[in-house]
Amino acid sequence: MNRDVLIPRAARAPGALVARLLLSGLFLQEGALLAAHPDAALDAMGRLGVPHPLGAAAIALQVGGGVAVAFGLGTRVAAGALGLFCLATAALFHTRFAVRNELLHFEKDLALAGGLFLLALHGGGALSLDRLLRARGARAAGPRSAAACEPTLAVPDPPPITGSS
Repeated sequence: MNRDVLIPRAARAPGALVARLLLSGLFLQEGALLAAHPDAALDAMGRLGVPHPLGAAAIALQVGGGVAVAFGLGTRVAAGALGLFCLATAALFHTRFAVRNELLHFEKDLALAGGLFLLALHGGGALSLDRLLRARGARAAGPRSAAACEPTLAVPDPPPITGSS
């Protein structure tokens, strides 16, 4: 089946941008809130058994990773790191499944991790700083490097089906 039937080619780049913004929004909002009140945030994390240096690293990851995913810069690494963070958060802090809200947070963290791992596998898309920097590098290197601008997981569309012989 032609992929353009399900998702038109013109919608892919804006769709990937919207997806990145939706995924990064949670980390940007939470990270900014924690960074605005670091003493209270680190003390609260400490009460949950998180040492202050690890708490500070978690805040930095949420802010830095959120910005990176939003702008599509170092997308694969940032998305992978945030995905691992979500798995760790689910496993360490949301395992009281008898409490409905805890179960919901556990499932949300797993779902976020899944989306972030997909982003890590496929990259930020055409409307990302990663793609812009790759394209500039390819132009600077000459015409033989133009393939560097293509997505690494590109699958060619199948040939069109023609009538019977």
